[in-house]
Amino acid sequence: MIQLVILFLESLGGGELLLILVFILIFFGSKNIPGLARGLGKGIREMKDAMNGVQQEIRKGIHEVERETDSVLKDVQVVEEAPIATQAAQDQAPELPVIAPDERSSSR
Repeated sequence: MIQLVILFLESLGGGELLLILVFILIFFGSKNIPGLARGLGKGIREMKDAMNGVQQEIRKGIHEVERETDSVLKDVQVVEEAPIATQAAQDQAPELPVIAPDERSSSR
C-alpha cells in the first residue's frame, strides 16, 4: 500500500503538492491539521495491530494443525509397528453371516 502512495506521489510535481497543501490548510485550518495527523497516525497503528493479530491467529492455527498431524502420524506409526496385535484382534472378532443371493428377499 505504501508503494501505491509513493507511486502516486511520483507523478505529482512540486506545484501540485503545494496546491494540495494550501487547499488542506484552507479547508481544515491550521489548528485542526495536527489533530487530523494524530488521528491518521492512530488509525494506521490500529490497522497494523489488527493485521499483526490476524497473522498471529493464522500462525497459531497452523501450529495447532501441525500438532494434530504429528499426533495422528504417531498413532499411525504405533499401529504399523504392532501388526500382530491387530491380527489377533481380527481373529477374535465374530464372523458375520453370509447370505446367498437366492436367500435374499425378492422385494429388491
